[in-house]
Amino acid sequence: MGRGRFLSVRWLPASELRVGIVVSKKVGKAVVRNRIKRRLREILRRLHLPRAHLLVIASPEAREATYAELFQDLIRALKKSGLIQ
Repeated sequence: MGRGRFLSVRWLPASELRVGIVVSKKVGKAVVRNRIKRRLREILRRLHLPRAHLLVIASPEAREATYAELFQDLIRALKKSGLIQ
């Protein structure tokens, strides 16, 4: 498990890459939650990740994060979790 300022990452090795994104109602209303999910999906699409089942959980602080901050935080969390180098 890797944790960053705005999100945490959990993963298991698998035969294919599957991603789940969790943004609870504690983060904000539907518009805010959907914006965070859209940004995270785009970031994950741009990364070349190894095959794994990946769970990305956004924290309430993610509502104030910019795209660049989410990108850096996700990379940091993935490195801490050991999924990427």
